[in-house]
Amino acid sequence: MARVRKKGEAGAARNYITRNQAVRKLQLSLPDFRKLCIWKGIYPREPRSRKKVSKSSTASTTFYYAKDIQYLLHEPLVNRFREQKVLEKKITRALGRGDVSDAKRFERNSARPEKTGRSRYTLDHVVRERYPTFVDALRDLDDCLSMLFLFANLPSTSSVPAKMIARCERLCHEFQHYLIVSHSLRKSFLSIKGTYFQANIQGEDVMWLVPYKFNQRVVGDIDFRIMGTFIEFYMTLLSFVNFRLYTAVGLKYPPKFDKSKDDGAAELAAFILEDAGTASATALPASTEHAPDSKVQAEVNKLVQELKGEEEEKPAATEATATGEDTEAQSSDAIDKFEPAAAGGDVLAQPSYSSSNPRQLFSKCTIYLSREAPRASLEFLLRAFGCKRIGWDAVLGEGAYTTNEMDPNITHQIVDRPPVEVKVSGKKGDGKDNQTAQRLAANRRVPGRIYVQPQWVWDSINEEELKRPDLYAPGTELPPHLSPFVKSVAGQYDPSLPLEQQQTEAEALASDVEDEEEEEDLEEEEEEVKVEEKKESKKTKSKKAKAAAAAAAAAEEESDGGMDVADSEEDEEGDDFDGMSADEDEDEEELEEDPDEDEEDEESGALQRQLELEAELSGKPVRNKAADPQAKAKANKRKALAKEAKQEEEELERAKGMLPKKKRRLYEQMMYTNNKKSAEDEKLRAKRRKIEQKKAKGGKASN
Repeated sequence: MARVRKKGEAGAARNYITRNQAVRKLQLSLPDFRKLCIWKGIYPREPRSRKKVSKSSTASTTFYYAKDIQYLLHEPLVNRFREQKVLEKKITRALGRGDVSDAKRFERNSARPEKTGRSRYTLDHVVRERYPTFVDALRDLDDCLSMLFLFANLPSTSSVPAKMIARCERLCHEFQHYLIVSHSLRKSFLSIKGTYFQANIQGEDVMWLVPYKFNQRVVGDIDFRIMGTFIEFYMTLLSFVNFRLYTAVGLKYPPKFDKSKDDGAAELAAFILEDAGTASATALPASTEHAPDSKVQAEVNKLVQELKGEEEEKPAATEATATGEDTEAQSSDAIDKFEPAAAGGDVLAQPSYSSSNPRQLFSKCTIYLSREAPRASLEFLLRAFGCKRIGWDAVLGEGAYTTNEMDPNITHQIVDRPPVEVKVSGKKGDGKDNQTAQRLAANRRVPGRIYVQPQWVWDSINEEELKRPDLYAPGTELPPHLSPFVKSVAGQYDPSLPLEQQQTEAEALASDVEDEEEEEDLEEEEEEVKVEEKKESKKTKSKKAKAAAAAAAAAEEESDGGMDVADSEEDEEGDDFDGMSADEDEDEEELEEDPDEDEEDEESGALQRQLELEAELSGKPVRNKAADPQAKAKANKRKALAKEAKQEEEELERAKGMLPKKKRRLYEQMMYTNNKKSAEDEKLRAKRRKIEQKKAKGGKASN
């Protein structure tokens, strides 16, 4: 008879273990268990059926693989955690008995990193286990760098100690120095979150995010204990990676660190790089190490020639090789071009004869950074691309090439202020300080120097060529800053291309109709304004005429002197009998007297009424007075496009009816995603069209 299996001893229940069971099995506290799982790369698992896996009636929340927990039993860190836990129990027991001396002795034996500076454990073996090869470590470097740069910019608090921040900052600066020496940086992009950087290290692309240098506000709802656990592992990882990178380039690690310069905000300038003692041996090329001896090679060549009888055919062979070299030289003159195999395919970067090295882009420039420019990111970018002469104001810190803004060697100055005209007082020098005559007032320009905005540096790096500085002059509207990490796909919206090359015919015709309607509305508004102005001018003229008539009447009354008062009252009553005053009557008469300018409007209105009456009698639609041939052609084109779209839609519906149900659903999903993308592209094009129209109207108004 077969053995009866009990519940929870086989199947899926044996493959999983709950978190509480794992903590009891390892005899660790929950914080230590979390640390161990983060460092070893063990994370919770979701079983297919929680009911089968759960061994109790209560629903368990977190499950782990039983093999992973069994693997943790042999971890040396578990013993370290247990020893530390036993030591803390001894300290509390001694304090409870009142033995202060024993408690102090136990605490001296314990490793307190916050007091003694010695860590109670090391994570070197964990790094070697998780990353067997150096390429594996480089592939997992993105999150490591982002976290370390984030903590390097945080303020020190009780949860984030100052020593941790200082070490993160130092490791980040060491990594930046390697990128500067090896010229491994490739691209950078300014975003809302921060500055993205991408480097190519030994064939692997590494991208990380650096936050902006703002005052960070530490929020209380963030668990810095979990983040600190990651940071502790990432600091060990980056120190290993920096050591390998420095030794590969032939530099000594760690580099010398000048604390006095670092206290003066020197940042990158606080490190001094030194060549390693074995640099000359490791820097030799591989070709010279394994090159054969020239004498032995000559003898071997002679023997081969004798065996094969190449001495007789040598002249012919030399002629053939000479002609072959000529043809190769001719063919090498023509440079190859990469063309897509099909229409709409990816366009590859075309080769060129340019001998300029993009890694030495700013090598011939002497750049001065204004106080408002982001010094840290600009200094790193410029040094990584060959610039060795970077100056800034003494307020920004030490390590500058020059702190004098009037230095004649400066070729470019990066300014992030709008040009403001500052009124300089007309006082002459008082003779107390001769240097004041050479100093510049705020926002004044040095003749012969190029002033650009910071975006010029980023766009030049991404395009691998120095962009035109007039496009980035202070106060000008900058060109769009596009992400270099997004590849342009055929059919999608591309901000770098003009709008006419991307929009469809239907969008172009619809935009023309909108423009025409807007122009008609503007013309109608202008006509209404003109009519109102004419009426107001006529009213003012009538008022002036009334005033003149009143003055003349008063003069006549004074001259006559004997006019009967009763007759004048009767005349006034007779004038007012029609229900309006004499002044209103004069206004109406003057308004009824239309000038010759309004005759054309009356004629056009009469013609339009005549056309409407004829159409009403014949039962046909109203014909326009004068049809524009261009508008008519556009209307016909819109109708043809709508007809074609309708026909295509009907054909697609007929074709979909012939497909099986499964393939039809798949096709509908594909069309849904494509229509969604095209709708987003259409919105972006419409938004750009409105912006360009506003710019065009603003330019016309200014002209």
